[in-house]
Amino acid sequence: MYFDGLCEPVNPGGIAAYGFVIYRGGERVHAGRGVVGAGYLGDDVTNNVAEYTALIKALEWLIENGFSGEDLVVRGDSQLVIRQLRGEYAVKSPRIAPLYARVRGLLRRFRSVELEWVPRELNAEADALGRAAYEEFLREHPEALRAYRSRGQPSPRRAGTRRGRAAGSAPV
Repeated sequence: MYFDGLCEPVNPGGIAAYGFVIYRGGERVHAGRGVVGAGYLGDDVTNNVAEYTALIKALEWLIENGFSGEDLVVRGDSQLVIRQLRGEYAVKSPRIAPLYARVRGLLRRFRSVELEWVPRELNAEADALGRAAYEEFLREHPEALRAYRSRGQPSPRRAGTRRGRAAGSAPV
């Protein structure tokens, strides 16, 4: 399973979106995407909130579809999330703590779990799904463009124009 999240055009407080892809035996069995929230609407969102939400949604789908009790390999390009879940980094952010606890609880439903950091290039499918959710939000909410421009913040970027830090690397 691969997961990814983003928060653009600003982090924190941008539009937070996620994507995930589930494979079994090398075959894609499911993909999901969505929007967590948007800062201009008052949502307290960051890229790390989006990363954790992607993982939660993927794990919930696996459990709801009968995959609990199986071996699971979780892959993501957020070093922070992977290292927190491995116990290598502490969870210090109050906004991340409940998401972390939810993931830990869901992971207990599997026989074994391997948490693996992958470079962004190997997470392109989950990244593309998150970007598609972000783009869809912009199409459905044209006021988002005006809201970020009126705050003097960069306009939300269109898919494929990535800049800045790797997903998951910005501070909470």
